[in-house]
Amino acid sequence: MKFSKILAVLVAFGILGFAQVGSPLVLDKPAALKDIAVAVFGDASYAPAIMRATNSKALVDASFARISRLDEVLPSGAKVWIPEEAWAKAFLAVWDPNRVEDLFGGGKLVVGSWWTAGGEAEGLDALFGLYRGNYPDVVIVNATIAGGAGFAFKAVLKPRLIAGDPPDTFQLHAGLEVEGYSPETYLRPLDDLYSIFGWDKVFPPDLLTLMRYEGHYWGVPVNIHRANVLWYSKEIFAKYNLKPPANWDEFFQICDFLKSKGIVPITLANAGGWEAPHLFETILASTLTPEEYRGLWTGATPWTHPGVTKALEILKKILDYVNTDYSAHTWDTVLEYIAAGRGAMNVMGDWAMGWFMAKGVDVGWAPVPGTKGVFDALSDTFAFPKRAPNPINVIGWLEVCGSKEGQIAFNMRKGSIPARTDITPAEKAQFNPYLQSCMEDWARDAIVPSVIHGAAAPESWVVDFKDAINLFLVTKDVARAQAALVAAAQAALGK
Repeated sequence: MKFSKILAVLVAFGILGFAQVGSPLVLDKPAALKDIAVAVFGDASYAPAIMRATNSKALVDASFARISRLDEVLPSGAKVWIPEEAWAKAFLAVWDPNRVEDLFGGGKLVVGSWWTAGGEAEGLDALFGLYRGNYPDVVIVNATIAGGAGFAFKAVLKPRLIAGDPPDTFQLHAGLEVEGYSPETYLRPLDDLYSIFGWDKVFPPDLLTLMRYEGHYWGVPVNIHRANVLWYSKEIFAKYNLKPPANWDEFFQICDFLKSKGIVPITLANAGGWEAPHLFETILASTLTPEEYRGLWTGATPWTHPGVTKALEILKKILDYVNTDYSAHTWDTVLEYIAAGRGAMNVMGDWAMGWFMAKGVDVGWAPVPGTKGVFDALSDTFAFPKRAPNPINVIGWLEVCGSKEGQIAFNMRKGSIPARTDITPAEKAQFNPYLQSCMEDWARDAIVPSVIHGAAAPESWVVDFKDAINLFLVTKDVARAQAALVAAAQAALGK
């Protein structure tokens, strides 16, 4: 209903001096909530949404009415809050009438994630700031568990879901990662919220396809990340007149030169057990065509493919040029090598840009050698557990995550790009040069799904993939590692 029509109806009911949807309303005469709901939304069933919204405001502003019952008649002069229609619809879609306590506002919002490092923590804080601005009555609990790629977090989350004690919302990689959480049992499908908030119209079709599992949406994406980025020290490359390598031959030539100068050519971490497999994933994207790479995860490309053999041989050679303490470093701590001028290059997703921005380090970037025109993609989303302790508070959180304002504020700090397609040129200009270039590449490159970050394969296969590469770091046995990768694919695909 348009504002002009709402205003006319309210005046006709004799309820209002002045109001608008998403704003306070002061009653000119006594009125029941259902009458206000009919006047504003044309439907008495919106009364619970008005009660919840008003009671939330009353917790932080004593001028608002404190409503005790749905059938309460409010006196003349009472001040209520008329929520935005999209939020009101989402409330009605989520609210269980048996949970009367949800009509009184306040409570907590427990947000589970693994974002603790530079850039990602700042991005999360930006989302928290927007949420607090909209819902100051809610206490946010930042339930982070450190560990890149979320492997430590996921190990804690799964038992909590099974025990019926989940956080209110939690970070989830888009794609097949959701399979590991038995979503039909433990998560709330978000199809209705996608329709209410219009997310199905502003996220790109390929991402929407990735988001769907068993016919439903299970998370709201906040970003798009690129996994196949080669970061390099501008200072070192300028000092020795080096250019970013376009292929692996050029890469190893640079490595030989830098090693002769006493500089760590390529920095590596693997304390989390996923960083070296991440590197290998990006090498696979260089030795296979995009179609062949995608086929690895569907069975169309056999893991006996020569491109897999070549990727293992490249990784084996890279190990001759990395820092010897790689097993003690996480993805972020090893970047200190570059910040201190002791290391020249690093392969990591563009969350590393968030870390560099937070530390004030100016770095260069290029696609991983051999991957120009290929975008190894992943997306972070937030899910909605069926047994969330504070379900109504989750609505506003997901709304912030999916909003344009939220995605701009978050991604400018996180080192990623918005998932939404309606970012204007003026809004794009707010992002740094790397992120602007990433937006352009996302629009034109061949997109392939990340395996380490949940897009390409279910969790059980990801674990087998990681184990095979981590063992390879010790044995450096190409044939044995390839056989392990073949066996992992057979187990996952049932072949």
